Amino acid sequence: MTDNEIFLLILLLIMGLPWIIWRMLGDDDRAPLVVVQIFVGVLLGPGVLGAAAPALHAQIFNPGAIAALNGIALWAVMLFVWLAGIELDLGAAWAARRDSWTAAGLALLTPLALGGLAGWLILMRPGWIGAQGQSWQAVLGIGMACAVTALPILVLLMDRLAILRAPLGQRVLRYASLDDIAIWAVLALILLDWPRMERQLGFLLCFPFVAWAMRALMQRMAPADRLRLSMVWLALAGLAADWAGLHFMVDAFLAGVVLDRSWFDGEALDRLRDMLLLTVMPVFFLSTGLRTVWVMGGVELVAAALLLLAAAVGGKLLGVRIAGRLLGWARGEASVIGWLLQTKALIMIIFVNILLDRQVISGATFTALLLMALASTMLTTPMARRGLRRLEADPGDGDQTSPDAGRTPRLDQDAGLE
Repeated sequence: MTDNEIFLLILLLIMGLPWIIWRMLGDDDRAPLVVVQIFVGVLLGPGVLGAAAPALHAQIFNPGAIAALNGIALWAVMLFVWLAGIELDLGAAWAARRDSWTAAGLALLTPLALGGLAGWLILMRPGWIGAQGQSWQAVLGIGMACAVTALPILVLLMDRLAILRAPLGQRVLRYASLDDIAIWAVLALILLDWPRMERQLGFLLCFPFVAWAMRALMQRMAPADRLRLSMVWLALAGLAADWAGLHFMVDAFLAGVVLDRSWFDGEALDRLRDMLLLTVMPVFFLSTGLRTVWVMGGVELVAAALLLLAAAVGGKLLGVRIAGRLLGWARGEASVIGWLLQTKALIMIIFVNILLDRQVISGATFTALLLMALASTMLTTPMARRGLRRLEADPGDGDQTSPDAGRTPRLDQDAGLE
């Protein structure tokens, strides 16, 4: 087969096989499309197909094909993370800062602590830390992976649950926005490259001034040109960050944060996100699955994944429950908010891909974290939906409005994740 034929065969597998399986399962709550896509990537990876048919695996997923896939996945994820940065509304979080900081802080720090403890226990055994990673980096990275809330996926999920514009949904967005900033700040700390510290300091000092200039230029641009200029800004910021020794994904997020969503057509941004999920993000999902390794053995990996899942879910629910007690939330709200903030999916997967790229964690740790993310994502929707039904059954509980309040019709299940 020619290189083009091999590449098109891989695209056929990426686009067709997960979708067919997802449709056959017929339960989008427990098996979101993103989970099926990553699971298919695991099956096609070195641990399953590579072990069963090594010659076939080597022929299909050759270095040239993998390089092409990684190039597509890189740009797709940069765009997705940039959109996540634009979604942040720091003004709303500041306006309700006592509630926001208390809930967001406990929702982040509790799973971070429990996840870090779980990571420390896992790293006591050899083979779980990356070749270039230090213990504190790996522990902090694993802990933060357990604490992640995927803001852009949370928006899609709450839209589907018809609570995005409701008061409860807006509160959850505030909490997730603050946690998102902390997550990327911690990642930047983990990725500090001490031999290139001068470059990194120079980048951090120059970025605010360049961002200010970009904001001024953006406001003078015609609305039709702002999105195109943003693509140039995104590529430039990513290049500068990677040159400085920070991962380009960190600056993709910052490149979005410094822009105001109000400058753009909101529906156009939503369509862009949906098209990314439909057309190019599946390539990233497959490439993620292809990176899994099973050198530790299935039992040990599953045991590590279950420990991380308990730390992530238990820590998030515990932290939000404590916040609910301190802030006097109505009965039942803490459970719903906890499960919504448990949404991990893409951002957590992107996060651990970066840790693997920089060899902070090993392939085995990456695989365990990926399994945890898949299980967590499968739990989120049914548990959040159950909690919402309980809130709706008792009008005295919380500020949740009717199921149709704030419904935005743009989400298409075939483009979606949850």
